[in-house]
Amino acid sequence: MKQELFTELCEIAGTVLQDEPMSRHTTFRIGGPADYFVVPDTLEALMNTVRFCREKQLPYYILGNGSNLLVGDGGFRGIMIQVYRNLNGISADGCELTVQAGAMLSVIAKKALGLGLTGLEFAAGIPGTLGGAVVMNAGAYGGEMKDVLVETTVLTPEGELLVIPAEQMEFGYRTSVVEKKHYIVLKAKLRLQPGDEETIRARMEELKVKRITKQPLDLPSAGSTFKRPEGQFAGKLIMDAGLRGFSVGDAQISEKHCGFVVNKGGATASQVRELMRQVSECVEAKFGVKLEPEVKMLGEF
Repeated sequence: MKQELFTELCEIAGTVLQDEPMSRHTTFRIGGPADYFVVPDTLEALMNTVRFCREKQLPYYILGNGSNLLVGDGGFRGIMIQVYRNLNGISADGCELTVQAGAMLSVIAKKALGLGLTGLEFAAGIPGTLGGAVVMNAGAYGGEMKDVLVETTVLTPEGELLVIPAEQMEFGYRTSVVEKKHYIVLKAKLRLQPGDEETIRARMEELKVKRITKQPLDLPSAGSTFKRPEGQFAGKLIMDAGLRGFSVGDAQISEKHCGFVVNKGGATASQVRELMRQVSECVEAKFGVKLEPEVKMLGEF
């Protein structure tokens, strides 16, 4: 059965690997094996793979760069579909960019810079893809995806193609209609503004320096570990709770920025999850604030 499934996937999906360690494909560098790891080479192959999974009632997950994700040590029982390696096209028409879901935000921002377009500087250092950024309305330093999005093309759970205009995206803090309705982002259209190339570059450099100074970019992490509580900052609450540098095994609250959990080298998913649990309990006990994970947890722990 397993070989038959592998053969069928190869026929429709492009590159297919079996028992692929997810530690190779997440920014945390943590995660057990996925039963099947699929890298579609076209949007059609992606759509066919998703439809195949639904027809066969197989669990699947759409993977970008693997940021903001913690995969369990037991791995993922199903089909992991990675989009960023192949489905990353970017085309320009005046001030508008049409971008496939797998394009890295850093690459899109660099493309905009080269075209003298402003509006995406905030995204230059976010280690994720366009698809994931749209799903969660990613943002940093005062900018969010909702500020530049025109429309999103998605695949629905029923296998239909939908084009959703920005005003119907139901954007909120780290959420959108795409997340709520379990749509899959295929591509999106962004509208930027003409700008001065040197000014754009200077702003990107300014934000890069801020990230290097304030964030633990030297160690694997999944970015901000907890969502920002209303009127508060998760990192400050964790710091004020005296948890800077607190560890469970090789999982540690960053000494540089308490909003990040980092992998000191050999952290397991179970250690990260336990660390998050203890931190959340401690912060709630001290300040009455419940920290909600921003990191998505997937697979068997």
